[in-house]
Amino acid sequence: MIFFNKKTNQLEDAIYHYELQDVEEPELYRDLFDYKSIPKIAFNHRKVPMNTPDEIWITDTTFRDGQQSTSPFTVKQIVDLYKLMSRLGGEKGLVRQSEFFIYSQKDKDALRACQDTGLKFPEITTWIRANEKDFELVKQAGVAETGILVSCSDYHIFKKLNLTRKQALDKYLGIVKSALSHGVRPRCHFEDITRADFYGFVVPFASELMKLAKESGIPIKIRMCDTMGFGVSYPGVSLPRSVQGIVYGLHHYAGVPHALLEWHGHNDFYKVVSNATAAWLYGASGVNCSLLGIGERTGNCPLEAMAIEYASIRGTTDGMDLTAITDIADYFEREINYNIPPKTPFVGRAFNSTRAGIHADGMLKDEEIYNIFDTAAILNRPARVAVNKTSGLAGIAFWINDFYKLPDEHKVDKNDPLVIKMKERVDAEYEEGRNNSFGDDELVNLIYAIDSRRIRELESYSM
Repeated sequence: MIFFNKKTNQLEDAIYHYELQDVEEPELYRDLFDYKSIPKIAFNHRKVPMNTPDEIWITDTTFRDGQQSTSPFTVKQIVDLYKLMSRLGGEKGLVRQSEFFIYSQKDKDALRACQDTGLKFPEITTWIRANEKDFELVKQAGVAETGILVSCSDYHIFKKLNLTRKQALDKYLGIVKSALSHGVRPRCHFEDITRADFYGFVVPFASELMKLAKESGIPIKIRMCDTMGFGVSYPGVSLPRSVQGIVYGLHHYAGVPHALLEWHGHNDFYKVVSNATAAWLYGASGVNCSLLGIGERTGNCPLEAMAIEYASIRGTTDGMDLTAITDIADYFEREINYNIPPKTPFVGRAFNSTRAGIHADGMLKDEEIYNIFDTAAILNRPARVAVNKTSGLAGIAFWINDFYKLPDEHKVDKNDPLVIKMKERVDAEYEEGRNNSFGDDELVNLIYAIDSRRIRELESYSM
């Protein structure tokens, strides 16, 4: 049967309805995941169309999945980070939601304290396992939406839960119906979707959820959880690993609206950002992230990365305050004692710092040559030069101009006598066996030793 699609203005085949396949033996895709070798990426060369939603946004799991991988946050730290996320997302709420555990008293206190801020965004949601006991906690928390763990691969259904697909489906639908009966919006976390039987379980389950949503008048979200990071966004990749195939299939075959589709990825194979972007491009409105990418094993998708990605693919920040990214990173290091690797994009202290003399020479002439964008204006993180044995005269000159914030008319160049003498001292130390970069305090002391009057002149410009 065919029909005329008014969106594409083309005749199309009617959408096939997939039924649950209640198999006796689990489908473990041993041709892809034999466990004794690196998981394989198979191609069937089938491509689906890009279908980016009118609105896309970010959701947060820092206080749920993220917190599982770090020292527990205090209530104050959670509230402070929540406020910073709200500032980052801006008035449009591009950081749309943040989910919380609700099991310990501290979890409950933190959730309540964030509710008491009165901030509209991020909306506070919770996360529970698929059982009635946990749902009682949701009702006590007074939230409008909760995530529900609904594992969907046979690895989980057969091996962890000891259920059949039919038993798992009935169990999951039962707790979703319970949420609906209390007026709570369910968000179903399709755990391990990139190892699940897509047409034999995922689509039939999603179709049943959409029926419940229609009957109840309450939207039911589906979070596509790439629990092990197996998702791949290359064109023509076969299911179950195809990110775009999963997003397209749930929208096209199960009728899940864009606004009810959300991607949650892990970084086990270094694909977490590209996979999240692909989910946006192919039809998911939401991508689930955590601050700095903290989370189980290799972590979640970094929230700050997707804020930058949003601006890249939309051509606008849409009111986001990206300087909050720098303040979030500073807060993690200063208040939580979290060690951010210095070269981490956007948040590491050296992400826009160069050590190479030839790069420093280019930046001395125009920082745009070697800086990715105006990091000072956008992130409140000026480009830096670290002085070491390869920095040369240009690197030292750039450091002086940057550290003392010299106006253009007073900037030193690489032929300044002070710069030449500093380089001689720097070179001498490396000749004697030094193997680390010079710190700011060391370079200040070096200037003082060379010309104490000159240092007072330089300091006068930074006052």
